[in-house]
Amino acid sequence: MKKPKKETSDQSRRNFIKNAAIASSIFIVPRHVLGGVGFTAPSDQLNLAAIGAGGKGSSDIFNASVNGRERVVALCDVDFSGSAKKSIENFPKAKLYADYREMLDKEKDIDAVTISTPDHVHGPAASFAMQRGKHVYVQKPMTHNIKEARILTEMARSQKIVTQMGNQGGSNDLLNMVQKWIDSDKLGKISKVQVWTNRPVWPQGGPFPASDPSSKPNALNWDLWLGPAPEIPFTPNLHPFNWRGWWDYGTGALGDVGCHLIDIPFRTLGLHYPTDAECSVGSVFSKMWTPDYNPQGCPASSFITLHFAATQKSKSPIEMTWSDGGIRPSHPDIIPADHDIGGANSANGVLIIGEKGIISTNINDSSPLMPKLYLNDGTTEFGPETEPNIEPEYGHQRKWVDACKAGFGSAEHKGLTSSFDYAGPMTETVLMGNLAIRSYMLRRENSKGQMEFYGRKKLLWDGENLRITNLEEANQFVGREHRAGFGM
Repeated sequence: MKKPKKETSDQSRRNFIKNAAIASSIFIVPRHVLGGVGFTAPSDQLNLAAIGAGGKGSSDIFNASVNGRERVVALCDVDFSGSAKKSIENFPKAKLYADYREMLDKEKDIDAVTISTPDHVHGPAASFAMQRGKHVYVQKPMTHNIKEARILTEMARSQKIVTQMGNQGGSNDLLNMVQKWIDSDKLGKISKVQVWTNRPVWPQGGPFPASDPSSKPNALNWDLWLGPAPEIPFTPNLHPFNWRGWWDYGTGALGDVGCHLIDIPFRTLGLHYPTDAECSVGSVFSKMWTPDYNPQGCPASSFITLHFAATQKSKSPIEMTWSDGGIRPSHPDIIPADHDIGGANSANGVLIIGEKGIISTNINDSSPLMPKLYLNDGTTEFGPETEPNIEPEYGHQRKWVDACKAGFGSAEHKGLTSSFDYAGPMTETVLMGNLAIRSYMLRRENSKGQMEFYGRKKLLWDGENLRITNLEEANQFVGREHRAGFGM
Protein backbone atom coordinates (compact mmCIF):
# COMPACT_ATOMS: atom_id res chain seq x y z
CA MET A 1 0.00 0.00 0.00
CA LYS A 2 1.36 3.40 -1.01
CA LYS A 3 2.02 5.75 1.89
CA PRO A 4 0.27 9.11 1.79
CA LYS A 5 2.46 12.02 0.74
CA LYS A 6 3.85 13.89 3.71
CA GLU A 7 2.44 17.40 4.13
CA THR A 8 4.98 20.21 3.91
CA SER A 9 5.35 22.69 6.78
CA ASP A 10 3.96 25.48 4.61
CA GLN A 11 0.89 23.42 3.69
CA SER A 12 0.41 22.63 7.35
CA ARG A 13 0.56 26.31 8.29
CA ARG A 14 -1.91 27.32 5.57
CA ASN A 15 -4.31 24.53 6.50
CA PHE A 16 -4.20 25.70 10.09
CA ILE A 17 -5.03 29.24 9.13
CA LYS A 18 -7.91 28.17 6.90
CA ASN A 19 -9.31 25.70 9.41
CA ALA A 20 -8.44 27.36 12.69
CA ALA A 21 -11.58 26.34 14.54
CA ILE A 22 -11.12 22.63 13.68
CA ALA A 23 -7.39 22.56 14.21
CA SER A 24 -7.55 24.27 17.59
CA SER A 25 -9.54 21.36 19.02
CA ILE A 26 -6.62 18.90 18.66
CA PHE A 27 -4.33 20.70 21.12
CA ILE A 28 -4.69 19.01 24.48
CA VAL A 29 -2.16 21.29 26.18
CA PRO A 30 -3.14 24.98 25.91
CA ARG A 31 -0.81 26.85 23.53
CA HIS A 32 -0.04 29.58 26.05
CA VAL A 33 1.37 26.94 28.40
CA LEU A 34 3.77 25.75 25.70
CA GLY A 35 4.92 29.12 24.49
CA GLY A 36 4.07 31.67 27.16
CA VAL A 37 1.30 34.21 27.39
CA GLY A 38 0.52 35.71 24.00
CA PHE A 39 2.61 33.14 22.13
CA THR A 40 1.55 32.39 18.57
CA ALA A 41 2.97 29.25 17.00
CA PRO A 42 4.61 29.65 13.57
CA SER A 43 1.92 27.45 12.06
CA ASP A 44 -0.71 29.93 13.26
CA GLN A 45 0.98 33.03 11.85
CA LEU A 46 0.01 34.91 8.72
CA ASN A 47 2.86 35.59 6.31
CA LEU A 48 2.68 39.31 5.54
CA ALA A 49 4.44 41.57 3.07
CA ALA A 50 4.40 45.32 2.52
CA ILE A 51 4.18 47.06 -0.84
CA GLY A 52 5.31 50.52 0.18
CA ALA A 53 7.24 50.21 3.44
CA GLY A 54 7.92 53.87 4.23
CA GLY A 55 5.69 56.71 5.39
CA LYS A 56 2.20 55.40 6.15
CA GLY A 57 3.39 52.01 4.96
CA SER A 58 5.66 51.62 7.98
CA SER A 59 2.75 51.93 10.41
CA ASP A 60 0.42 49.84 8.23
CA ILE A 61 2.73 46.82 8.15
CA PHE A 62 3.75 47.28 11.80
CA ASN A 63 0.12 47.40 12.95
CA ALA A 64 -0.72 44.42 10.73
CA SER A 65 2.03 42.43 12.42
CA VAL A 66 0.16 42.92 15.74
CA ASN A 67 3.34 43.43 17.76
CA GLY A 68 5.04 40.40 16.23
CA ARG A 69 2.06 38.06 16.46
CA GLU A 70 2.23 37.69 12.67
CA ARG A 71 5.28 37.10 10.49
CA VAL A 72 6.50 39.80 8.07
CA VAL A 73 8.45 37.94 5.39
CA ALA A 74 9.07 40.64 2.77
CA LEU A 75 9.19 44.39 2.27
CA CYS A 76 8.91 46.17 -1.06
CA ASP A 77 9.82 49.80 -1.64
CA VAL A 78 11.33 51.82 -4.48
CA ASP A 79 13.55 53.70 -2.01
CA PHE A 80 14.82 52.12 1.21
CA SER A 81 17.03 55.11 2.01
CA GLY A 82 14.21 57.17 3.55
CA SER A 83 11.42 56.41 6.00
CA ALA A 84 11.29 52.76 4.87
CA LYS A 85 14.39 52.24 7.03
CA LYS A 86 12.01 52.01 9.98
CA SER A 87 10.35 48.92 8.52
CA ILE A 88 13.75 47.27 7.98
CA GLU A 89 14.57 47.93 11.64
CA ASN A 90 11.22 46.52 12.76
CA PHE A 91 11.49 43.42 10.55
CA PRO A 92 15.20 42.67 10.04
CA LYS A 93 14.53 39.14 8.72
CA ALA A 94 12.21 40.32 5.93
CA LYS A 95 13.50 40.02 2.37
CA LEU A 96 13.77 43.32 0.49
CA TYR A 97 12.45 44.04 -3.00
CA ALA A 98 12.06 47.11 -5.21
CA ASP A 99 9.45 45.55 -7.54
CA TYR A 100 6.23 44.17 -6.05
CA ARG A 101 5.77 41.94 -9.08
CA GLU A 102 9.08 40.19 -8.46
CA MET A 103 8.33 39.90 -4.76
CA LEU A 104 4.93 38.29 -5.25
CA ASP A 105 6.23 35.89 -7.90
CA LYS A 106 9.21 34.77 -5.82
CA GLU A 107 7.73 34.72 -2.31
CA LYS A 108 5.09 32.05 -2.82
CA ASP A 109 4.25 31.73 0.87
CA ILE A 110 2.94 35.32 1.26
CA ASP A 111 -0.66 35.23 2.51
CA ALA A 112 -1.52 38.93 2.58
CA VAL A 113 -0.04 42.32 1.68
CA THR A 114 -0.40 45.89 2.84
CA ILE A 115 -0.28 48.42 -0.02
CA SER A 116 0.78 51.92 0.98
CA THR A 117 2.24 53.43 -2.18
CA PRO A 118 1.38 56.67 -3.96
CA ASP A 119 -2.23 56.57 -5.15
CA HIS A 120 -1.49 55.70 -8.78
CA VAL A 121 0.03 52.33 -7.81
CA HIS A 122 -2.79 51.18 -5.49
CA GLY A 123 -4.96 49.59 -8.17
CA PRO A 124 -2.28 47.78 -10.22
CA ALA A 125 -0.48 46.48 -7.12
CA ALA A 126 -3.70 45.28 -5.49
CA SER A 127 -4.85 43.63 -8.71
CA PHE A 128 -1.51 41.84 -9.13
CA ALA A 129 -1.68 40.53 -5.57
CA MET A 130 -5.35 39.53 -5.70
CA GLN A 131 -4.85 37.61 -8.95
CA ARG A 132 -2.36 35.49 -7.00
CA GLY A 133 -4.77 34.86 -4.16
CA LYS A 134 -3.27 37.30 -1.67
CA HIS A 135 -5.50 39.17 0.76
CA VAL A 136 -4.99 42.93 0.53
CA TYR A 137 -5.05 45.98 2.77
CA VAL A 138 -4.93 49.09 0.57
CA GLN A 139 -4.38 52.63 1.76
CA LYS A 140 -7.01 55.25 0.95
CA PRO A 141 -8.12 56.13 -1.60
CA MET A 142 -8.60 52.54 -2.64
CA THR A 143 -7.61 53.45 -6.20
CA HIS A 144 -6.52 56.35 -8.37
CA ASN A 145 -9.78 56.42 -10.36
CA ILE A 146 -13.36 55.17 -10.42
CA LYS A 147 -12.93 52.33 -12.92
CA GLU A 148 -10.09 50.79 -10.93
CA ALA A 149 -12.22 50.86 -7.78
CA ARG A 150 -14.99 48.94 -9.54
CA ILE A 151 -12.50 46.39 -10.91
CA LEU A 152 -11.05 45.68 -7.46
CA THR A 153 -14.48 45.49 -5.81
CA GLU A 154 -15.63 42.86 -8.28
CA MET A 155 -12.31 41.01 -8.15
CA ALA A 156 -12.43 40.71 -4.36
CA ARG A 157 -15.78 38.94 -4.63
CA SER A 158 -14.83 36.64 -7.50
CA GLN A 159 -11.40 35.74 -6.06
CA LYS A 160 -12.73 35.48 -2.48
CA ILE A 161 -10.13 37.93 -1.18
CA VAL A 162 -10.36 39.49 2.29
CA THR A 163 -9.90 43.23 1.80
CA GLN A 164 -9.72 46.41 3.85
CA MET A 165 -9.11 50.03 2.84
CA GLY A 166 -7.00 52.21 5.10
CA ASN A 167 -9.66 54.66 6.31
CA GLN A 168 -9.01 53.55 9.86
CA GLY A 169 -11.58 55.89 11.39
CA GLY A 170 -14.26 53.55 10.06
CA SER A 171 -13.31 51.23 12.93
CA ASN A 172 -13.74 53.96 15.55
CA ASP A 173 -16.47 52.90 18.00
CA LEU A 174 -17.55 56.54 18.39
CA LEU A 175 -19.11 56.35 14.94
CA ASN A 176 -21.80 54.29 16.64
CA MET A 177 -22.85 57.45 18.49
CA VAL A 178 -23.38 59.29 15.20
CA GLN A 179 -25.19 56.27 13.79
CA LYS A 180 -27.48 56.08 16.82
CA TRP A 181 -28.45 59.76 16.51
CA ILE A 182 -29.37 59.23 12.88
CA ASP A 183 -31.15 55.91 13.36
CA SER A 184 -33.18 57.26 16.29
CA ASP A 185 -34.39 60.17 14.12
CA LYS A 186 -32.79 62.84 16.32
CA LEU A 187 -32.34 65.11 13.29
CA GLY A 188 -35.63 64.35 11.58
CA LYS A 189 -35.51 64.70 7.81
CA ILE A 190 -31.88 65.09 6.68
CA SER A 191 -31.39 66.98 3.45
CA LYS A 192 -27.86 68.38 3.48
CA VAL A 193 -24.30 67.40 4.36
CA GLN A 194 -21.33 69.79 4.34
CA VAL A 195 -17.75 68.46 4.29
CA TRP A 196 -14.56 70.51 4.25
CA THR A 197 -10.81 70.36 4.76
CA ASN A 198 -7.77 72.59 5.09
CA ARG A 199 -5.94 70.40 2.54
CA PRO A 200 -3.91 70.69 0.41
CA VAL A 201 -0.97 71.18 2.76
CA TRP A 202 1.54 70.42 -0.03
CA PRO A 203 2.40 72.50 -3.14
CA GLN A 204 -0.61 72.51 -5.45
CA GLY A 205 -2.18 74.70 -8.09
CA GLY A 206 0.97 75.76 -9.93
CA PRO A 207 2.90 74.46 -12.97
CA PHE A 208 4.36 70.96 -13.02
CA PRO A 209 7.96 70.94 -11.73
CA ALA A 210 10.79 70.75 -14.25
CA SER A 211 12.59 67.44 -14.71
CA ASP A 212 16.21 67.10 -13.58
CA PRO A 213 17.65 63.61 -14.09
CA SER A 214 20.96 64.63 -12.54
CA SER A 215 19.31 65.12 -9.15
CA LYS A 216 17.79 61.64 -8.85
CA PRO A 217 18.77 59.97 -5.56
CA ASN A 218 20.87 56.87 -6.17
CA ALA A 219 18.65 54.74 -3.94
CA LEU A 220 15.42 55.61 -5.80
CA ASN A 221 14.18 53.31 -8.57
CA TRP A 222 12.44 55.98 -10.63
CA ASP A 223 11.00 53.64 -13.25
CA LEU A 224 9.26 51.56 -10.59
CA TRP A 225 8.10 54.70 -8.80
CA LEU A 226 6.38 55.79 -12.02
CA GLY A 227 4.79 52.35 -12.31
CA PRO A 228 1.58 52.66 -14.38
CA ALA A 229 2.08 56.39 -15.06
CA PRO A 230 3.61 57.68 -18.32
CA GLU A 231 7.37 57.49 -18.58
CA ILE A 232 9.11 60.83 -17.93
CA PRO A 233 12.62 61.83 -16.81
CA PHE A 234 13.24 62.08 -13.09
CA THR A 235 11.38 65.06 -11.68
CA PRO A 236 12.21 66.39 -8.22
CA ASN A 237 9.57 67.51 -5.73
CA LEU A 238 7.31 64.51 -6.38
CA HIS A 239 8.79 61.69 -4.27
CA PRO A 240 8.19 61.03 -1.42
CA PHE A 241 5.14 63.24 -0.68
CA ASN A 242 4.31 66.05 -3.11
CA TRP A 243 3.04 63.71 -5.83
CA ARG A 244 -0.41 64.20 -4.27
CA GLY A 245 -1.14 67.33 -6.27
CA TRP A 246 -0.61 65.83 -9.77
CA TRP A 247 -3.23 63.76 -11.57
CA ASP A 248 -0.81 61.16 -12.97
CA TYR A 249 0.10 60.13 -9.41
CA GLY A 250 -2.23 61.65 -6.84
CA THR A 251 -5.85 62.45 -6.18
CA GLY A 252 -5.54 65.81 -4.44
CA ALA A 253 -7.27 66.84 -1.25
CA LEU A 254 -10.20 64.53 -1.95
CA GLY A 255 -7.96 61.49 -2.21
CA ASP A 256 -5.96 62.50 0.84
CA VAL A 257 -8.81 62.96 3.33
CA GLY A 258 -12.06 62.47 1.42
CA CYS A 259 -12.16 58.80 2.39
CA HIS A 260 -11.94 59.87 6.04
CA LEU A 261 -14.40 62.74 5.94
CA ILE A 262 -16.99 61.57 3.39
CA ASP A 263 -16.90 58.15 5.04
CA ILE A 264 -18.89 59.54 7.99
CA PRO A 265 -22.07 60.59 6.15
CA PHE A 266 -21.70 57.90 3.47
CA ARG A 267 -21.64 55.20 6.15
CA THR A 268 -24.17 56.56 8.63
CA LEU A 269 -26.71 57.64 6.00
CA GLY A 270 -26.30 54.46 3.94
CA LEU A 271 -25.53 56.38 0.74
CA HIS A 272 -24.73 54.82 -2.63
CA TYR A 273 -23.51 56.26 -5.93
CA PRO A 274 -24.26 59.96 -6.46
CA THR A 275 -26.66 60.91 -9.24
CA ASP A 276 -24.68 63.95 -10.41
CA ALA A 277 -21.65 66.11 -9.71
CA GLU A 278 -20.65 69.70 -10.35
CA CYS A 279 -17.85 71.91 -9.19
CA SER A 280 -16.02 75.20 -9.31
CA VAL A 281 -12.34 75.75 -8.61
CA GLY A 282 -10.27 78.62 -7.34
CA SER A 283 -8.32 80.53 -9.99
CA VAL A 284 -4.69 81.61 -9.65
CA PHE A 285 -3.59 84.70 -11.62
CA SER A 286 0.11 85.08 -12.36
CA LYS A 287 -0.77 87.89 -14.77
CA MET A 288 -3.78 90.15 -15.12
CA TRP A 289 -7.02 88.86 -16.68
CA THR A 290 -5.60 85.47 -17.58
CA PRO A 291 -5.98 82.67 -15.02
CA ASP A 292 -3.19 80.11 -14.91
CA TYR A 293 -4.07 76.89 -16.70
CA ASN A 294 -2.45 73.76 -15.26
CA PRO A 295 -4.81 70.87 -16.09
CA GLN A 296 -2.17 68.27 -15.21
CA GLY A 297 -2.51 69.19 -11.54
CA CYS A 298 -5.16 69.62 -8.89
CA PRO A 299 -6.39 73.17 -8.18
CA ALA A 300 -5.46 75.17 -5.10
CA SER A 301 -9.09 75.01 -3.93
CA SER A 302 -12.38 73.57 -5.09
CA PHE A 303 -16.07 73.42 -4.25
CA ILE A 304 -18.03 70.31 -5.25
CA THR A 305 -21.71 69.38 -5.02
CA LEU A 306 -23.01 65.81 -5.16
CA HIS A 307 -26.61 64.64 -4.97
CA PHE A 308 -27.81 61.28 -3.69
CA ALA A 309 -31.14 59.51 -3.94
CA ALA A 310 -33.02 58.65 -0.74
CA THR A 311 -31.91 55.51 1.07
CA GLN A 312 -33.36 53.42 3.86
CA LYS A 313 -31.38 55.45 6.40
CA SER A 314 -31.53 58.93 4.88
CA LYS A 315 -35.17 58.57 3.74
CA SER A 316 -34.88 61.69 1.57
CA PRO A 317 -32.56 62.98 -1.18
CA ILE A 318 -29.26 64.36 0.12
CA GLU A 319 -27.14 67.23 -1.15
CA MET A 320 -23.49 66.92 -0.15
CA THR A 321 -21.00 69.74 -0.61
CA TRP A 322 -17.22 69.45 -0.37
CA SER A 323 -14.79 72.35 -0.09
CA ASP A 324 -11.01 72.28 0.20
CA GLY A 325 -8.17 74.76 0.23
CA GLY A 326 -9.25 76.05 3.63
CA ILE A 327 -12.72 77.12 2.52
CA ARG A 328 -15.31 76.02 5.06
CA PRO A 329 -19.07 76.41 5.50
CA SER A 330 -20.67 79.27 7.40
CA HIS A 331 -21.12 78.75 11.13
CA PRO A 332 -24.68 77.43 11.77
CA ASP A 333 -26.83 79.60 14.04
CA ILE A 334 -27.66 76.78 16.46
CA ILE A 335 -23.97 76.09 17.16
CA PRO A 336 -22.58 78.68 19.63
CA ALA A 337 -20.19 81.10 17.97
CA ASP A 338 -17.33 80.16 20.30
CA HIS A 339 -17.64 76.43 19.46
CA ASP A 340 -15.54 74.97 16.66
CA ILE A 341 -17.47 73.29 13.88
CA GLY A 342 -16.01 69.94 12.90
CA GLY A 343 -12.57 69.59 14.48
CA ALA A 344 -10.11 71.86 16.21
CA ASN A 345 -10.07 75.38 14.74
CA SER A 346 -12.82 74.24 12.36
CA ALA A 347 -10.04 73.15 9.98
CA ASN A 348 -11.69 69.88 8.89
CA GLY A 349 -15.14 68.55 9.49
CA VAL A 350 -18.58 67.27 8.61
CA LEU A 351 -21.99 68.81 9.29
CA ILE A 352 -25.04 66.56 8.87
CA ILE A 353 -28.02 68.91 8.74
CA GLY A 354 -31.59 67.90 9.50
CA GLU A 355 -34.88 69.64 10.16
CA LYS A 356 -34.45 69.23 13.93
CA GLY A 357 -30.74 69.99 14.30
CA ILE A 358 -27.16 69.32 13.26
CA ILE A 359 -24.46 66.72 13.88
CA SER A 360 -20.91 68.09 13.84
CA THR A 361 -17.84 65.81 13.66
CA ASN A 362 -14.12 66.03 13.07
CA ILE A 363 -12.05 64.28 10.40
CA ASN A 364 -12.35 60.52 10.76
CA ASP A 365 -8.73 59.36 10.63
CA SER A 366 -6.93 58.97 13.94
CA SER A 367 -7.96 62.43 15.12
CA PRO A 368 -10.56 62.71 17.89
CA LEU A 369 -13.92 62.30 16.16
CA MET A 370 -15.54 64.81 18.57
CA PRO A 371 -19.18 63.97 17.66
CA LYS A 372 -21.58 66.71 18.74
CA LEU A 373 -25.36 66.89 18.44
CA TYR A 374 -27.09 70.29 18.46
CA LEU A 375 -30.89 70.35 18.34
CA ASN A 376 -33.09 73.32 17.56
CA ASP A 377 -34.76 73.06 20.98
CA GLY A 378 -31.42 73.70 22.71
CA THR A 379 -30.66 70.07 23.53
CA THR A 380 -27.02 69.02 23.06
CA GLU A 381 -25.14 65.75 23.38
CA PHE A 382 -21.38 65.56 23.01
CA GLY A 383 -18.95 62.71 22.63
CA PRO A 384 -15.51 62.84 24.30
CA GLU A 385 -12.95 65.44 23.23
CA THR A 386 -10.19 62.82 23.51
CA GLU A 387 -10.34 59.12 22.78
CA PRO A 388 -8.74 56.19 24.63
CA ASN A 389 -6.87 54.48 21.78
CA ILE A 390 -6.68 51.00 23.24
CA GLU A 391 -4.87 49.74 20.13
CA PRO A 392 -3.30 51.57 17.18
CA GLU A 393 -5.74 53.06 14.67
CA TYR A 394 -8.74 51.44 16.33
CA GLY A 395 -7.44 47.96 15.44
CA HIS A 396 -8.20 48.58 11.76
CA GLN A 397 -5.23 46.55 10.46
CA ARG A 398 -5.45 43.90 13.21
CA LYS A 399 -9.11 43.25 12.42
CA TRP A 400 -8.20 42.73 8.76
CA VAL A 401 -5.48 40.24 9.75
CA ASP A 402 -7.94 38.36 11.97
CA ALA A 403 -10.40 38.24 9.06
CA CYS A 404 -7.69 36.91 6.73
CA LYS A 405 -7.05 34.06 9.14
CA ALA A 406 -10.75 33.37 9.63
CA GLY A 407 -11.35 33.36 5.87
CA PHE A 408 -13.54 34.96 3.23
CA GLY A 409 -17.19 35.07 4.30
CA SER A 410 -16.38 34.54 7.99
CA ALA A 411 -17.94 36.61 10.76
CA GLU A 412 -14.63 38.45 11.10
CA HIS A 413 -14.63 39.25 7.40
CA LYS A 414 -18.23 40.43 7.43
CA GLY A 415 -17.45 42.59 10.47
CA LEU A 416 -14.76 44.61 8.69
CA THR A 417 -15.74 48.25 8.40
CA SER A 418 -14.05 48.98 5.07
CA SER A 419 -13.88 45.83 2.98
CA PHE A 420 -14.10 46.59 -0.72
CA ASP A 421 -17.85 45.89 -0.79
CA TYR A 422 -18.17 49.13 1.18
CA ALA A 423 -14.92 50.93 0.32
CA GLY A 424 -15.38 50.50 -3.43
CA PRO A 425 -18.63 52.49 -3.79
CA MET A 426 -17.44 55.01 -1.22
CA THR A 427 -14.15 55.53 -3.08
CA GLU A 428 -16.04 55.92 -6.35
CA THR A 429 -18.11 58.67 -4.71
CA VAL A 430 -15.02 60.48 -3.43
CA LEU A 431 -13.36 60.30 -6.84
CA MET A 432 -16.47 61.65 -8.57
CA GLY A 433 -15.36 64.99 -7.20
CA ASN A 434 -12.07 64.67 -9.05
CA LEU A 435 -13.87 63.70 -12.24
CA ALA A 436 -15.86 66.92 -11.94
CA ILE A 437 -12.70 68.98 -11.35
CA ARG A 438 -10.91 67.52 -14.35
CA SER A 439 -13.99 68.03 -16.55
CA TYR A 440 -14.17 71.64 -15.34
CA MET A 441 -10.75 72.23 -16.93
CA LEU A 442 -11.69 70.85 -20.37
CA ARG A 443 -11.38 73.53 -23.04
CA ARG A 444 -11.29 74.00 -26.81
CA GLU A 445 -11.00 76.89 -29.22
CA ASN A 446 -14.33 78.19 -30.51
CA SER A 447 -15.14 79.82 -33.85
CA LYS A 448 -14.04 83.21 -32.51
CA GLY A 449 -10.58 81.94 -31.60
CA GLN A 450 -11.38 82.04 -27.89
CA MET A 451 -10.89 79.20 -25.41
CA GLU A 452 -14.22 77.72 -24.37
CA PHE A 453 -14.53 75.68 -21.17
CA TYR A 454 -17.22 73.23 -22.18
CA GLY A 455 -17.17 70.93 -19.14
CA ARG A 456 -18.41 73.48 -16.61
CA LYS A 457 -21.83 71.99 -16.08
CA LYS A 458 -23.68 69.58 -13.84
CA LEU A 459 -22.53 66.11 -14.84
CA LEU A 460 -25.20 63.41 -14.74
CA TRP A 461 -23.82 60.10 -13.47
CA ASP A 462 -24.97 56.56 -14.20
CA GLY A 463 -23.18 54.86 -11.34
CA GLU A 464 -24.14 51.31 -12.23
CA ASN A 465 -22.67 51.67 -15.72
CA LEU A 466 -19.80 54.03 -14.87
CA ARG A 467 -20.79 56.75 -17.30
CA ILE A 468 -21.41 60.47 -17.48
CA THR A 469 -24.50 60.63 -19.64
CA ASN A 470 -24.51 64.29 -20.73
CA LEU A 471 -20.83 64.99 -21.58
CA GLU A 472 -19.03 62.20 -23.38
CA GLU A 473 -15.60 63.83 -23.04
CA ALA A 474 -15.86 63.61 -19.24
CA ASN A 475 -15.77 59.81 -19.42
CA GLN A 476 -12.06 59.89 -20.22
CA PHE A 477 -11.54 60.57 -16.51
CA VAL A 478 -13.49 57.51 -15.30
CA GLY A 479 -10.38 55.39 -15.85
CA ARG A 480 -6.92 55.75 -17.39
CA GLU A 481 -4.36 53.99 -19.56
CA HIS A 482 -1.68 51.98 -17.75
CA ARG A 483 1.93 51.84 -18.84
CA ALA A 484 2.94 48.44 -20.23
CA GLY A 485 3.73 45.96 -17.47
CA PHE A 486 1.59 47.70 -14.85
CA GLY A 487 -1.93 46.98 -16.06
CA MET A 488 -4.95 45.54 -14.29
